[in-house]
Amino acid sequence: MALKIRLARGGSKKRPYYRIVVADSRMPRDGRYIEKVGTYDPLLPKDSEQRVALLEDRVKYWLSKGAKPTDRVLRFLAAADILERRARNNPNKAQPGQKALERIEEKKQKEEDAKAAAEEAKNAPAEEAPAEEAAAEEKAE
Repeated sequence: MALKIRLARGGSKKRPYYRIVVADSRMPRDGRYIEKVGTYDPLLPKDSEQRVALLEDRVKYWLSKGAKPTDRVLRFLAAADILERRARNNPNKAQPGQKALERIEEKKQKEEDAKAAAEEAKNAPAEEAPAEEAAAEEKAE
């Protein structure tokens, strides 16, 4: 039997309250559990002692029996100095995806094309403009 230490949601709509439970990993999130080992109230301020309440001796017992905490519960256990949580490092997280990179390349290409067209328009009509003005003056006379 694969044991998990996880959160089971309670409370009403938009007012969550969680029980920290030891359960078989095959059971539903809010379903049957083996033992309640704590509570988590996300509506309380972060510095409140009642926000996360753990029965540390029972948590240690279940960890010794092979229970694996979920990511969120592991954060609580690390804050209580029960387990060590290694920091994760994902250097690619802040980089844009492939489609975003393609869009950026297209935008740069369009800007370069527009600059090149502006340069050509700036240089080319300057030579022809006096001839057109002279022709317009002759028609006016």
